[in-house]
Amino acid sequence: MNVMNSEFFEALASLEKERGIPVDYLIEKISNAIAIAIKRDMGGSDNTIVDIDPAKNRFYVAIRKNVVEEVTDPETEITLAEASKYSKVAHVGGVVEIPLETKQFGRIAAQSAKHVIRQGISEAEKGQLVQRYQDKKFEIVSVPILKIDEVKGNATVEIDKTEAILPKSEQVPGEELKEGQRVMVYVVDVLTSGKNPKLMLSRTHPGLIKRLFEMHTPEIKDGTVEIKAVSREAGSRTKIAVWSKDENVDAVGACIGPKGSRVSAIVEELGGEKIDVIKYSEKPEELIAAALSPSEVSQILIDPTGAKACKAIVPDSQLSLAIGNKGQNVRLAARLTGWKIDIGPQSQAEEIVEEYERLKAETQAQIDKAVEDLFSDDEF
Repeated sequence: MNVMNSEFFEALASLEKERGIPVDYLIEKISNAIAIAIKRDMGGSDNTIVDIDPAKNRFYVAIRKNVVEEVTDPETEITLAEASKYSKVAHVGGVVEIPLETKQFGRIAAQSAKHVIRQGISEAEKGQLVQRYQDKKFEIVSVPILKIDEVKGNATVEIDKTEAILPKSEQVPGEELKEGQRVMVYVVDVLTSGKNPKLMLSRTHPGLIKRLFEMHTPEIKDGTVEIKAVSREAGSRTKIAVWSKDENVDAVGACIGPKGSRVSAIVEELGGEKIDVIKYSEKPEELIAAALSPSEVSQILIDPTGAKACKAIVPDSQLSLAIGNKGQNVRLAARLTGWKIDIGPQSQAEEIVEEYERLKAETQAQIDKAVEDLFSDDEF
């Protein structure tokens, strides 16, 4: 038996404490490395014993060989006379264990083992980092900005003592980030294909809005209020549709908070981005009308052909508000609801309704004709 110096096991314990790598994992990697070294440099036998036990400070390495009368393969066989040196009960046809000293591995074998061990440690650290990152996927994290790339505009931030990049393309337009500043970022994905795992971070993703509202709204945390949809043009405006399964809870009011405190905190975090919180409805007319907020809506006409499209009639004075600057309001409303929305002024309501009724009648006539044709066959 060869008892390894306790310093070796102390080093393993230190690795577990400082880097969070389990001792059992390291022992497995070290055992495999030694087995590989022996197989390659000391005969190629698969009958290798590696027993590393930190509880007993035991480090035992041996190879097994078959006891034979005449050796034809010295890598796997041994004579009875030689075997008797290692075991008093050795006999022809049996197996004997031959303990090895570390120095017998040779310098090359030792270097090979060290390389595999280092690789194993690296893989363990990567695996742990991936797991920590995966736990953050689809979450928001408060991070300090370490530096700003003056040329590309990318921001280097720190997460779990590891650097990550917030690309310029994922920063809020018009926002000027500074070194030392803390900001909230949304973890979009974790890339594990490269040498080291990488986080895909964003401050423009709609998911950031959802997580910020969850953070500031207890009713969302406990499941009473649900976020149904979010549409966002980062740095400018966001629309969020919310719903409560409890009819006694005002979903919109809960998200806005007392005197607007909750939504104000989110607006501040986003550098003044406007946020419209609307009540979700299963009825398209109600949902679309709410989505066009802050504009008033007089009437919603759903496309009678079955297309997911509608005409929204608004007071003439509200027309520009409904459309929004460069069409932003109606564009965000369309994304939020999933409906194509055309805006029409109240002054043209009569013509719009007439056109709608005409199209509705034509559609119904087409349906009626199709049904008649279906049942006009002589068989019926």
